[in-house]
Amino acid sequence: MCGIIGIFEFKNRSKETRARAMDMARKIRHRGPDWSGIYADDAAILAHERLSIVDVEHGAQPLIDTTTGSVLAVNGEIYTHKELRKKLKKKHDWQTASDCEVILYLYDEYGPKFLDMMDGIFAFVIYDKRKKTYFAARDHMGIEPLYVGWDKEGSIYFASEMKALDKYCDEIKEFPPGHYYLNSDKKFMRWYDPKWARTLPTKKVSLKVLRAELEKAVTRQMMSDVPYGVLISGGLDSSLIAAIAAKHRKKRIESGEKEEAWWPRLHSFAVGLKDSPDMKFARIVAKHIGTVHHEIVFTIEEGFDAIRDVIYHLETFDTTTIRAATPMYLMARKIKSMGIKMVLSGEGADEVFGGYLYFHMAPDAREFHEETVRKLFALSKYDCLRANKATAAWGLETRVPFLDKDFLEYAMNIDSQDKMCPGKIIEKKILRDAFKDLLPKEVLWRQKEQFSDGVGYGWIDYLKKFAEEHISDEMMKDAAKRFPKQTPTSKEQYYYRTLFDELFKSPAAAETVPVGPSIACSTPTAFRWSQEFAKMDDPSGRAVSSVHEKGMKKLWALDNKTF
Repeated sequence: MCGIIGIFEFKNRSKETRARAMDMARKIRHRGPDWSGIYADDAAILAHERLSIVDVEHGAQPLIDTTTGSVLAVNGEIYTHKELRKKLKKKHDWQTASDCEVILYLYDEYGPKFLDMMDGIFAFVIYDKRKKTYFAARDHMGIEPLYVGWDKEGSIYFASEMKALDKYCDEIKEFPPGHYYLNSDKKFMRWYDPKWARTLPTKKVSLKVLRAELEKAVTRQMMSDVPYGVLISGGLDSSLIAAIAAKHRKKRIESGEKEEAWWPRLHSFAVGLKDSPDMKFARIVAKHIGTVHHEIVFTIEEGFDAIRDVIYHLETFDTTTIRAATPMYLMARKIKSMGIKMVLSGEGADEVFGGYLYFHMAPDAREFHEETVRKLFALSKYDCLRANKATAAWGLETRVPFLDKDFLEYAMNIDSQDKMCPGKIIEKKILRDAFKDLLPKEVLWRQKEQFSDGVGYGWIDYLKKFAEEHISDEMMKDAAKRFPKQTPTSKEQYYYRTLFDELFKSPAAAETVPVGPSIACSTPTAFRWSQEFAKMDDPSGRAVSSVHEKGMKKLWALDNKTF
């Protein structure tokens, strides 16, 4: 997790632009508090704020190819960097043992097509000094954030977070996930175009292969030269990632591998209101897998007091994202204070396997699959944005194995009929079946709770009540007059939008935030699955009341040892 800045095609003197780049870099220094670096000449400025996780001592950026003069600023982790080194044909002057330096040489040898060779998360800019060209790219799912902007003079800017562009750019856009931009082409080109996104998969699931692929994804992402931990919400997804990490970490110790993180034990973290559903189940998981467990208990007042800062760091006014990000933001501060710089998390499983409660209403396999595709390719604006920025606010990196590119290639090619959850079948059943021996039954078969619900129902109920009391019906009636673009659709979102506009002054800022009704995290397209959807605009998982209430009764019985 780092922060990058790139400025090109500027008309004023490079000294002035360099000062501008440094001002921009200061605004994203929270992403990389360990070191700052800058490269500047008459045609390009690249700045970097580093969070050192791999090759802590020698991985400072921007990195410069001593042979070609090309310059690289990157925010990311390339999990397969050692394998990629072997695919290089030329002799290169390696300066570090970092995972990112390989990007320079892959681009030199393969051009843009090297992007599909990598398994990792990244957003980067390369400046070719010889050709006076620049190349920017973002990972397949938009796990790492990247924005692009233009000023009145025609200069182009790249930045890890929008706040760095807000002061200087008249036009601001999210850099599209799975795309690259080469200035000679003057357009965004898609490099990630998986077949599963365009076809209906028919390959029957193999539980053995599914398990193996997820375990490989987790172990790849355990790459670290610093202490790391695991997040446990108490639900299926994060618990699986934590359990796999604990299992393979133990194997590494027993085999005598030297890739072990500096701390001798694996630490896990959970957050919630006092007596929240998630805290209880997270405790069960932590005991089962043998982690040193930490519970971060927050109050509604502490959460509400943090919302303005959360909106500043997340750069959104999306309701679900803010609800869920606020506890995560508070937790990240505690985690960083304990000396941990990277955590593994469970984001992405619900999109891959149709885990949200509204998926019970999917009419057929095609509809089910197409909704998972829509959800996956929107993650950069929602869960990926939340997981990345809520923790990066404190210099903490979050990794998401369920969105590993190789894992997606297997999991998204599974016949959706195998993933569906009609009638009494629980959501994500194939994932649960693949790991029957790894988790306690009460967690393995726990029904989906959205993170913003699971941290404690009182949290969301308070936010809705506050909005109802402070945003009048008249204000909502005139919402389109006050906010003609990206008009809020609920009172709670209206409140968040007012804070957003106080923090971000560029008229283009709000246009980077998606707006539209959502029921239990569904896309608008899925509204046709149920007549009940058309009457609501509540992103809470509890909005799908019939499914949620049945699940709660089942958990109550489980808790009382009758299930």
